[in-house]
Amino acid sequence: MNLLFIGDVVGESGCDFLEKHIYALKKEFDIDFTVINGENSAKGNGITQKSYDRLMQMGADVITTGNHCFQRKEGMVLFDIKDNLLRPYNYPDGVVGHGVTVVDLGMTKIAVINLMGTVGLDALDNPFFAMDRLLSDIDTPNIFVDFHAEATSEKKAMGQYLAEKVTAVLGTHTHVQTADEMIISAHTAYITDVGMTGPELSVLGVDTLRAVEKLKYHTPVQFAESQNPCFINAVVISFDHTLGKATKIVRIIKR
Repeated sequence: MNLLFIGDVVGESGCDFLEKHIYALKKEFDIDFTVINGENSAKGNGITQKSYDRLMQMGADVITTGNHCFQRKEGMVLFDIKDNLLRPYNYPDGVVGHGVTVVDLGMTKIAVINLMGTVGLDALDNPFFAMDRLLSDIDTPNIFVDFHAEATSEKKAMGQYLAEKVTAVLGTHTHVQTADEMIISAHTAYITDVGMTGPELSVLGVDTLRAVEKLKYHTPVQFAESQNPCFINAVVISFDHTLGKATKIVRIIKR
């Protein structure tokens, strides 16, 4: 089977560009299942009913998020009513939503876990212990982890910690695609960061002049989405669905 994972979709322009190209990508790579990180898919950032609906119409099977999951108040209610919309699993008990879903395809089941790192981000529950608790409860070998984290060291550690325990560990959050895709222990597909889908000539999707002003002067700046041409960052994981074993990972940049 082949799973397509789309890196963080940024704003309306990212959604527009993805909508134009995702169907061709699915056909080219014979995709069976699609996961999209949508935590920045709304205008500004976060996720709303509108951006959720757009990603679903493009054929997302599961939508993951990250530290911006609750950025939009109007989008928070979605996490309790949409089984395929995930927020990081290691949020404390009592927080709306859920961090794992298992999709039954008939011939097999696919589990998707959303997890967030704690180095340089919010002090959530320890993601390593969280995974220890969670893995014993999942009844399929096909397990894909969106690890939304800032530090490359934390991502590398998690990828190797989960080797042979999950099908793939796919880093998100930094919006810059890394060139270190690999299969760890002949089982687990890994990449430190899948990258982003949005304006290529930007600062993580933000208008460059505004981002530079913020970094240069350290004064409040209202960010705006870059209006430059977009690209898609993604990966395709081929896996044996009877064993949950990844056999190939292909990194994609589509302009």
